[in-house]
Formats: sequence, structure tokens, C-alpha cells
Amino acid sequence: MGENTKILVVDDDEAVRDLVERCLVDSGYDVTKVDRGEGVPEIVKEQNIDLVVLDLILPDTDGLSLTRKLKEHSDVGVVILSGRGETTEKVIGLEIGADDYLAKPFEPRELLARLRSVLRRMEPKAPKTVGDFSGLEFEGWKLDTSAQKLESPDGEPVEISSGEFMLLQVLVEHPNRVLSREQLLEFTHRNYTPAFDRSVDVQIMRLRKKIEDNPQTPLLIKTVRNAGYIFTPKVNQL
Repeated sequence: MGENTKILVVDDDEAVRDLVERCLVDSGYDVTKVDRGEGVPEIVKEQNIDLVVLDLILPDTDGLSLTRKLKEHSDVGVVILSGRGETTEKVIGLEIGADDYLAKPFEPRELLARLRSVLRRMEPKAPKTVGDFSGLEFEGWKLDTSAQKLESPDGEPVEISSGEFMLLQVLVEHPNRVLSREQLLEFTHRNYTPAFDRSVDVQIMRLRKKIEDNPQTPLLIKTVRNAGYIFTPKVNQL
């Protein structure tokens, strides 16, 4: 994502909208502001928005419902910005596809760092050339690290978000090693996420549903009590 990256700010608080706009415009981003959720999906489509900064409480709609709708119909990035910082709200937001969650009040520099992190994860990978390292394989699954794609043992593509892919890649690249939540956050969010964040648990749960036959008895990603997670299969380079 370059200087022409388009960001839509959705918040009914004018002061917050203006603060976010100043922060982003000064960093070279193209910013659009609205004070309600009505018409947001259409704006995202018509203006080719790359990322939405979205408040949870809007005068005409629920931010979580809007996040779900955006993720179902587009690949736009979504960062929830809300005064409701309860863990439950954060987990729900991440479960339905939000890429990050930042509670108000916030530091503009942290917001900018979070947005940049999400945008980096969304960047398309460079095309492969002859001799490029193409990916990893485990238990018949193929992880294409260049194209950021996951293929099942049956050869079928599996839908996976950029955050889930990054987490799975970190686990696969460190087999048979216990990784704490803090380490996983450091690898996947470049230190821009608080030390305690349920997003790792949420994404692990979603990964298990996609790559394990029975998520209730995980075979590939195991939980190590009071320590973190460990990826157990043998990994081969492709």
C-alpha cells in the first residue's frame, strides 16, 4: 500500500474524525470521513477503499454488524476504534473478521502504527520467479508463502484472512516449539499490539476449525497450559 492508500473513517464524533484525519493525512493517506454507517459498503466499493476505521457505536447501525457485512462482501481492512474496550467486544469484533481493535482514548502514533501493520499484512506478495522458495507442507496441507494461500490435502483452496495466514505461517515455521501469546503477537503484529490480547486465541480457534477435523481435540496446534501453543506436525519445504 502506497501514498494513494484510501482510508474511510466512520465515527459520529466530529473531534475523533478530525483527529484521525489529521494523523492520516499528515502521513500521506487519502482520507474520507462519514458520521454514520449508512452507505458505507457503497462508499467502500465506489471509492476502492483499502481500510475502514470504524466506531462500534453509530447513530444508525451497530459497528459489529457493519464489520460483518463489510467482510462478507469485500476484502477491505477493518480496524475497530471504540470507547467500549471490554474484552468481550474485542473478541467478538475479531471473530467476525476485524483486523485490529483499538480502544478510545488512543495515541495517534499507536493508531497509525496499527493501521500500517494491517496495511502491510494486506499487501500483495511479489510474483514468484524461477528458484523462489514457494512454501511449506504439513500433513498434506500446502502453505504458499508467496501468494499467501492455503491449500487443503484435497487440493482445494481454503479461505483464510491475512491475520490467520500470518499466525499459521509463524506456527509452521517454528514446529515443535512452544510459542507464547506474546511471541506470536510480536511475530504477527510487529509489537504494535498490547502484551495481553485475546486475538491470538480467537485466530487459533478459527485456524483449528479450518485445518483440523475435530477442533475440540486438536491434533496440529496444541495448547500448552500457561505457556502458549505448539505446532506438532512434520513440516517440509516445497
